[in-house]
Amino acid sequence: MTDSTGLFDLTGRSALVTGAGGGIGSAVAEALARAGAAVLVTDVDESAASAVAGKINAAGLTADSAALDVRDRSAADAAVARGAALADGTLHILVNNAGVIAPAMFDKLEEDAFRRVLDIHVMGTFHCAQAALPFLPDDGKGRIINVTSSAGLVGTLGQVNYSAAKAGIIGLTKSLARELARRRVLVNALAPLAATPMTETIRTNEKFAAQMLARIPLGRWAEPAEIAGSFVFLASDAASFITGQVLPVDGGMMM
Repeated sequence: MTDSTGLFDLTGRSALVTGAGGGIGSAVAEALARAGAAVLVTDVDESAASAVAGKINAAGLTADSAALDVRDRSAADAAVARGAALADGTLHILVNNAGVIAPAMFDKLEEDAFRRVLDIHVMGTFHCAQAALPFLPDDGKGRIINVTSSAGLVGTLGQVNYSAAKAGIIGLTKSLARELARRRVLVNALAPLAATPMTETIRTNEKFAAQMLARIPLGRWAEPAEIAGSFVFLASDAASFITGQVLPVDGGMMM
């Protein structure tokens, strides 16, 4: 009989998480480390990434940190190689979490803001995923986990750029899952909803907050740590027959 707890054991595996200096990214980095993975914490804010890695190491787990602007392909190449070095040259898990918002109604949305959001979300995911390809194992333990949003599924008022970027990530995820299936590398996406700095504007606006909560059957925002377990699941052997899927982790909003 298989020990079900072992299905979630990531001991001996390496992981790289982008945008992990805070919010969901830092919670995911910590959760992967607690499951046994050696984690490279990356963020455009090097000091934030270092602080998260320090917290993980202080708990007796394994982490390193690096500055990473996902728009920079050479930086992505360097980060992936550094993450793979945590497991003798193999990168088992890539979490493409880095993101940004620049809300504006469409008639006031500037081209620079549109391009910046797409560059970070879509091109950043492209850069890191392609950089990771030579380091991903072919033994069924390779994972690419992309972060999308309900905005990419149904659209969001005042966020055409963000919605377009997140929809692009869904298409990228599904196509890449088909391509990498022959290598037994699994590619999935999560659409989370949590109380983070990125959602603070909505959560602190009485009108917007009420409208959002009305759409969430569970009637509240998740804490980042509540979201992180879903990433561990997709990274683990428990998800060995799941690829090309989008998993909403949003309190039932997308049911």
